[in-house]
Amino acid sequence: MIDAIDYQLIAAVQTGLPIAARPYAAIAEQLAIAEQDVIERLARLKTQGLIKRWGVVVKHRQLGYRANAMIVMDVPDDRVARVGALISQQACVNLCYQRPRQGEIWPYNLYCMIHGKTRDVVLEQWAELRHACNLCEYPFEVLFSRRCFKQRGALYARPNRDGAVPSIAGESRTEEIKNKQSFGMHFA
Repeated sequence: MIDAIDYQLIAAVQTGLPIAARPYAAIAEQLAIAEQDVIERLARLKTQGLIKRWGVVVKHRQLGYRANAMIVMDVPDDRVARVGALISQQACVNLCYQRPRQGEIWPYNLYCMIHGKTRDVVLEQWAELRHACNLCEYPFEVLFSRRCFKQRGALYARPNRDGAVPSIAGESRTEEIKNKQSFGMHFA
C-alpha cells in the first residue's frame, strides 16, 4: 500500500535525482520528510515493483558511439527466457527484452540493443554474440537507428511551473503506475 507521500516521491524522482552532494536530502527537503525516510520509501517502492529499476541514461552519441542497432529475433517461446538471460549477460548488449509478436507482419519476440562507434563494430559485436550465445538458428534482423530521440522513463506527474511536485491523489493511481510498466519482459 502506498500513500500520498509515496506518490509525491515517485513524481520527484521520475526525471532523475537532483545534482547535489546529498540528492536524497534535497528530495527530503522538498517533500518535508527525513532523508532516511526518502531512502527507505524508495527501497520499499522498488521491492514492491512500483519502481522497476534505477538507471543512468548515457548520451552515447556524445561519447562517440555513433552507431546503434536493435537486433530483433524470432525465438521459440519456450526458449526466450533462457536465451534472453544469456544475451543480457554479454558486455556489448545495452538492453534485452521480450515483446509480443504481431503475427506474420512482425514475427520477432526478442530484442537487444548494441551500441558501437561504427556500424562495422556493431555488426562485429552481433556476429560474436550470435556465435557465443548459439543464436544462428533464429531468424533475425539488424535495425540501425537513423535518428536519435530523447531517452527517458515514463512520466506519471508533471512538476508545476514553479518546479514544485504536485501530490498525486487516489488509490486508482497505484494501479495506473503498475500498468504503465513495460509490457515486455526485461532481462537484467
